[in-house]
Amino acid sequence: MTEEDSIAQLLASKSDETVPAQTQTPESQPESTGDKPGPSDEVMIEASQLSKFYGEFAATRDVNFQIRRGEVVAFLGPNGAGKSTTMKILTGYLSPSEGIASIAGCNMATHRIEGSRHLGYLPENGPLYLDMTPHSLLSFFADARGLSKRIRAERIEAVVDLCDLSSVIYKAIGKLSKGYRQRVGMAQALLHEPDVLIMDEPTAGLDPNQIQEVRNTMNRLGKDRTILLSTHIMQEVEAMASRVIMINEGRLVYDGPMNDLANDNESLDQAFRRMTAVVDMV
Repeated sequence: MTEEDSIAQLLASKSDETVPAQTQTPESQPESTGDKPGPSDEVMIEASQLSKFYGEFAATRDVNFQIRRGEVVAFLGPNGAGKSTTMKILTGYLSPSEGIASIAGCNMATHRIEGSRHLGYLPENGPLYLDMTPHSLLSFFADARGLSKRIRAERIEAVVDLCDLSSVIYKAIGKLSKGYRQRVGMAQALLHEPDVLIMDEPTAGLDPNQIQEVRNTMNRLGKDRTILLSTHIMQEVEAMASRVIMINEGRLVYDGPMNDLANDNESLDQAFRRMTAVVDMV
């Protein structure tokens, strides 16, 4: 994905309203500090018979799942399994060859602008303008999202604090470490207080302390939001997710509780290898 493609996608989601709908709903209020409630019945992410073909090659085939508000779901699979393709279809970046991808009830092929108001997306190695500072980049995205001046200042301050960017907020992004760049990408994904977060390798390039901070952030956000995160690190799955969706060779091979993924005396790594060794699934 090029920088121009990513920015063009975001600009297309700009609302005509001064303040996004998310800032007016109870779901966007600060997270409570109580125990995490169970997921609600509201479906926030849905893949229905999703397939993507490139000629005779099927990147994904008949992928089906629903994710409800309050769920933190790990999206697993080996490289080339179809994870990124599925996430790009869910975010509206790609159109499916068959099936429907929905965010908060919005078909992302036909109502992408409406759906994008509910969505925060952090792609792996997300493109950033290296000559910008984090502050100027967040200001640009806030304008693209249609945030008012008052809301823009509040939200930039909030995500800078949440992602611990205050020490580098006016430094050129090109001079930042990979870990800090990842934090900038996460900050832009959270800027408009989305109901749904889709994150591809959100802890890539972070040190152990930063990884723990991301885990804590995901656990807080998962109280009343929906999170789909892709990772290759099984410790991240155990720390952040209660449910696993696994894909292999473009097909769904597991969808269920994380605790049921591994057999007796089997580690998550061993369960992953066993599940992704299965081919030619019907």
